[in-house]
Amino acid sequence: MSASIRSRKHPVNPYAIALAAIALPSIALPALADAAADAGADLNDRGTEVTVKGERHGPYKADHTSSPKKTQALIDTPQTVAVISKEVLQDQNATTLIDALRNTPGITMQLGENGNTSAGDTFQLRGFSAQSSVFLDGVRDLGAVSRDVFNVEQVEVAKGPAGADIGRGASSGYINLVSKLPTLKGGHSATASVYSQGGARATADVNFRTGETSAFRLNIMAQDIDVAGRDHVNNTGYGIAPSFAIGLGTDTRFYVFAQALHQDNLPDGGISAIGYDGYFNSVPALSAGKRVNRENFYGSADDYEKVDAAMLTGKVEHNFAGGAVLTNTSRYGQNSMNRVLTGISAGSSGIDAINPADPSTWTMTRNRQRVDQDNKILINTTNVSLTTHTGTWEHDLAIGAEVSYESQFNRTYSTSAMGVTDIVPPSNLYTPNSDTALPMPRATGAYTDGNTVTVAAYAFDTIKLDEKWLLNAGLRLDNYATETDVAKAGTAPAYTPTVDHLKASGTLASWNLGVVYKPRHNGSLYIAYGNSLTPPGGNNFVLSASASSTSNSAFDPVEVGNLEVGTKWDLMSKKVSLTAAWYQTIAKNELTLADPLNPTSFLQVGERKVDGIELGLVGQITPGWQISAGVQTLHTEITGGTTGNNSEGAAARWSPKLTGTVWTTYKVTPKFTIGGGASYTGDQLRVVDPSVNLAQSPGLAKIPEYWVANAMASYDITSRVALQLNIYNLFDEDYIATLNNGGSRLTPGAPLSGTLTLNVRF
Repeated sequence: MSASIRSRKHPVNPYAIALAAIALPSIALPALADAAADAGADLNDRGTEVTVKGERHGPYKADHTSSPKKTQALIDTPQTVAVISKEVLQDQNATTLIDALRNTPGITMQLGENGNTSAGDTFQLRGFSAQSSVFLDGVRDLGAVSRDVFNVEQVEVAKGPAGADIGRGASSGYINLVSKLPTLKGGHSATASVYSQGGARATADVNFRTGETSAFRLNIMAQDIDVAGRDHVNNTGYGIAPSFAIGLGTDTRFYVFAQALHQDNLPDGGISAIGYDGYFNSVPALSAGKRVNRENFYGSADDYEKVDAAMLTGKVEHNFAGGAVLTNTSRYGQNSMNRVLTGISAGSSGIDAINPADPSTWTMTRNRQRVDQDNKILINTTNVSLTTHTGTWEHDLAIGAEVSYESQFNRTYSTSAMGVTDIVPPSNLYTPNSDTALPMPRATGAYTDGNTVTVAAYAFDTIKLDEKWLLNAGLRLDNYATETDVAKAGTAPAYTPTVDHLKASGTLASWNLGVVYKPRHNGSLYIAYGNSLTPPGGNNFVLSASASSTSNSAFDPVEVGNLEVGTKWDLMSKKVSLTAAWYQTIAKNELTLADPLNPTSFLQVGERKVDGIELGLVGQITPGWQISAGVQTLHTEITGGTTGNNSEGAAARWSPKLTGTVWTTYKVTPKFTIGGGASYTGDQLRVVDPSVNLAQSPGLAKIPEYWVANAMASYDITSRVALQLNIYNLFDEDYIATLNNGGSRLTPGAPLSGTLTLNVRF
């Protein structure tokens, strides 16, 4: 094994130990010394939380979201909204956004196109891609980043098209991460975790009161963690998030906060799907081949993934004498990814059975992929929330405007560039060697450079007609202008790239309307409709002249509408929330083949329908018993048009008919807490055309259903120090986490593993 490879069996990284060594003694020793004096304190009284909005009833249940556009409490908001609190994340020892999203049903993860591996957080929500619908404090957070939650107060998942809330995109909803901010309450905490597969992680959260109305808060994180069940694959990085607030407890409050995250990972290109149930290859020997070792790493010692993300935010809040609240937020953010990954071509032509009778001779094609991407955003948002009256009707209003500049720059690399072609040697299928020298991808001269300027205005109004009836309405207008320079690689002898300058502009009108009926003060029944629009280039500012691309500026925006009928109830003195909803989402103007026999002619006549039921339960059943659970059904159908992957009458890809999740903790004694949960994901179909013979479809036709169970136990050594054990995949379920669109390459689910964490509060 090469010394330059970060083995999953390596010793703990020195700087992770250093952070723990610096942070924990200074915290643990005073804590232990003061333990007797504070014997009555409860470690689960998490004293460093920021008040997001409104009161809370228990650590798991939120009554409001952070958005001023949501004028009512969640119980009176006619939309399915899941709020995942930091207490849930702490109990699960969750570290990433993907970890957090496993607490709500209807979300599935994606691997990528055929031989290419997706970069950053890539997932679907209710049957639609949602990777460009991630927000941080209500501001769009683009980029190929695997988001960490070390500085997250809560994660909010709004489901159903929400163009009125956030503008373009949001075909099936959006995810908003809420940053931790200073409070006058003070309080500090730190954690240090070690992982069974190898590695460590340390965090610290300190909140100082610096004056009568001011406070400073600092969150830091460092980690070096091997990926469970995968040789060499590793996630290393650190983050820092300072914040300062002045005017707390007064009518005028000012916040300035920043966050910087650096990741230096060894990425994973996955393994071959050969040998898995349902695998088919046109070569009989390969169809009968056995599985590769799930830990096999087909990459190179030279592979890397370097991510840098930073942002600076200023926010002002002012309470007027009449009750109106003004909020103005400005942010500059940028992030970049530079990644070299060794991909595998594991399809019918990618595996060579040199001697069909001797699998030890079989090889698999490899390719070198590079992502070199930069993202920037500059935005200012202003919101005014107020309550007024017209006659006997009460209006809760939110009125605002946004101005933003967003850009993305992508460079293109290849092992065949500037007239030179480098040979990437194949790998042995069953015994790969990561020390084999592989060429580095070189710049081709091609790139895309796109930006969008958006000016938006919105208004939301909740009209309280009487004690039982509420009418919710929202409207948002987005005027956008997108420009893209598309540079194509040049030809010999000068190899000068040719650049096409493309433009698109327009105005999007997004809206929602809902009626809420309250049979009792603690319950509501509602019906609501909302839409969203995605213009060409709306996801990454890259326009195209191709007739087969939805980013062609000649096309209309894709429009998605959602009808939802539901009910919400707060039970047990508002400590438990019970929700149920039926939804139907219809997407129009999707790109389809004008003639199924002519793959070069396209029209915008495609239509997709998604419908289902979602149930949710979250809260505190008894003082020591917390629970968070949800289940969702999902039926998808292509109701108009035919594309290369979806035919009319077929289901949509990667959309399981049933998903569910549950997590619960119980305080057995004042010092001892146990917890556990499970998640279920139904079959995720790759091949959805009912006319296709699945038994002879290359690769795998689907990701089979699977259950994954997790458990935890926590013991309070003192009132300020606790030891927490988390076990993941408790029953060592053998499952596929993600599968590529070609069905030949997959990422196996993490096997049985665990973490041991020291939690300190002072």
